[in-house]
Amino acid sequence: MIINLKHGADKLLFGMKQKDVEALYGKADKQFNDDDGNVICLYNRQKWSLTFYEDEDFRLGYIICSHPEATILERKIIGRNIGEVKADLPFKSWDKDDIDITENHFNESNWLILQTEYNEVTRIELGAIINDKDEFDWKFK
Repeated sequence: MIINLKHGADKLLFGMKQKDVEALYGKADKQFNDDDGNVICLYNRQKWSLTFYEDEDFRLGYIICSHPEATILERKIIGRNIGEVKADLPFKSWDKDDIDITENHFNESNWLILQTEYNEVTRIELGAIINDKDEFDWKFK
């Protein structure tokens, strides 16, 4: 499963509506609304959590993936040591945030978070990019 930085994951593109995603992958295994009114769809087989932003006409704006075959730039990510993963990727700017037993390693230029537990990457979070006009750069038109 390929993570396409700044664009989406697999066949998903940022900016898709829920109906577009369902046409490709079927109905979500679980769906709920968060406190902000966003729609969150869970896909068990793909190990995805997809967020459709309420204030952006319910466009896909955030993907969380924990699929063991997820790759970024042809490099497997999940289950690997965070130091090795960051050394493999060409991004040198990372911010780190400790949250209880997890750590978030954030690369702002790609809106990418690698979440770890015990120094091992457990999930990838990818958000739609915001352009110079302070608007989302939707890839799906």
